Amino acid sequence: MSQSRTRRVFPFTAIVGQEEMKLALLLNVIDPRIGGVMIMGDRGTGKSTTIRALADLLPEIDVVAGDPYNSSPSDPDLQSAEVRSRAEHGETLPIEQRQVPMVDLPLGATEDRLCGTIDIEKALSEGVRAFEPGLLAKANRGLLYVDEVNLLDDHLVDVLLDSAASGWNTVEREGVSVRHPARFVLIGSGNPEEGELRPQLLDRFGMSVEVRTVRDPQLRVQVVDQRTAFDDDPEGFSVQVQEIQDGLQARVVEAQQRLPQVEIDDDLRIRISAVCGELDVDGLRGDIVTNRAARALAAFEGRTEVTEDDVARVVACCLRHRLRKDPLETIDSGDRVVKVFCKVFERGEPSDRSAFQLALAA
Repeated sequence: MSQSRTRRVFPFTAIVGQEEMKLALLLNVIDPRIGGVMIMGDRGTGKSTTIRALADLLPEIDVVAGDPYNSSPSDPDLQSAEVRSRAEHGETLPIEQRQVPMVDLPLGATEDRLCGTIDIEKALSEGVRAFEPGLLAKANRGLLYVDEVNLLDDHLVDVLLDSAASGWNTVEREGVSVRHPARFVLIGSGNPEEGELRPQLLDRFGMSVEVRTVRDPQLRVQVVDQRTAFDDDPEGFSVQVQEIQDGLQARVVEAQQRLPQVEIDDDLRIRISAVCGELDVDGLRGDIVTNRAARALAAFEGRTEVTEDDVARVVACCLRHRLRKDPLETIDSGDRVVKVFCKVFERGEPSDRSAFQLALAA
């Protein structure tokens, strides 16, 4: 076991409530191409705790020893230029295991801190390309979390989203260019009271979930008790839930392996696109994300065929943040999405929303 595992993080399976957020994060780990999660909601609802817990839950990954980009020993698309060159020349790459990286982007971060910098003076005087990797390099093959993303400078958000979409980061300064892999699950959070994201940026996040402060007194007491127990004895608390943690970890790994076999039939795909068309969703990102999220959900629950119910459970999270055309509008709660889904799938509108909630199956 690596030393990075010795730090104690509040266990993912011990987090009470916030089921929608937890499952949306797991689906993005199963299929990172879903495009990340935008978490909107109140302060103090455990967003940061949940994301750190998710990184801690995941199994360690094989990386090339000493490489600052967490390069994969076997996948060329996840290797830096230097590592790929070494592999092409037949060098046996040294391998070590690392905890899945979780990078927390501070609000005051500069573009150089995010993307990395080139030491121009060294490049000119010594003729060597001296690159200082940034946070995008550190986040490769991991999670990148941006708290209060709605307060981040727009140009930084653009850089983040471009890297998340392409899986690469390119830095060019004074004729010197460096390109490295930057494939990560982008997670943003924000409080709508502190300013909305532009609709164009919201659309770039695969899924959108809402978190609310727990109101039930008994549940609040349970949250407080668990947190107190963990703070008093992190080691003992973690040992108590280790078996459940291991079970969920194994389930996620199995889902990642099962995902390529999961199929979604043509009729379902046509109806998903009909829902997007009826809602006047711009572009095709909504169609793609809904398909991918439904497949990831089926894989997570041990199935190789997507059902109508899978689509029902993910559709609101995949589409509601894409409906806002005017920056002054608020994000739809999902009611419009559910209404149109019921129309296209010829269902009666439900009296409750349980069939449309993204939650871990019991």
